[in-house]
Amino acid sequence: MIDFQKTRVLITGAGGGVGRSLTAAFASAGALVVACDLPDVDLSESHIKERHYFDLRQRNDIEEHAQAILSGGVPQIVVSNAGWTREENLATTTGSGILDEMDINFTGPALLAHALLPAMRTFSGDKAFVFVASCNALSHFGNPAYSAAKAATLAWMRAIAVEEAPNGIRANAVAPASIRTEAWDHRLKKDPKVLDRLKAIYPMGRLVSTQEVANAVLFLASSTASGITGITMNVDAGLTAGNLPFLEAIK
Repeated sequence: MIDFQKTRVLITGAGGGVGRSLTAAFASAGALVVACDLPDVDLSESHIKERHYFDLRQRNDIEEHAQAILSGGVPQIVVSNAGWTREENLATTTGSGILDEMDINFTGPALLAHALLPAMRTFSGDKAFVFVASCNALSHFGNPAYSAAKAATLAWMRAIAVEEAPNGIRANAVAPASIRTEAWDHRLKKDPKVLDRLKAIYPMGRLVSTQEVANAVLFLASSTASGITGITMNVDAGLTAGNLPFLEAIK
């Protein structure tokens, strides 16, 4: 059984669908959960021990928030989960949208990790970053600005994995495919059948759940994965393993 007793675990994007599963999973494993999200997000769950409210798009404020987090203790585990996209394809992508999505999906999380690293280097014991990326970082499924930001996140993860290994810090990522969270609400409002069509392209015939993503993060963050660093674990119901619609087309 994975055990995080008394381990200080920082989770960004803690109030979203994946975030709620992450906070619950780490708390169930005994972690001291430090939850971060936007000021208007509900983080009232009793299993959350500490709350910080800030916007990762506000670059100039990130160092200040990092110091506020560190004032409560050095996090041994950092789960960089915050993310957002609305720029659906190249035709609808705007210049301001590119900057916004890069800030929330890459630049802000990278700056936060950079601000936490000096303190984490001095902490003894197993330490790890887990970045929640996306299958969009691996192949094109739309949302080009978001995809580029998540691909940058994987490069940043690998940099931490290589350069911080001598300091006992591991870094890995999970790359989920589509998950049924509130992020799909705007699409479902326009087309209630969109998820039914989407499921048909997955070899497993379904989407992954927030709990399945949390399980993968929990494993990579734990000492069970002590020899694993610098990898991206796909949690995608087989989507990136091959092209099922292509195989159906050539039957």
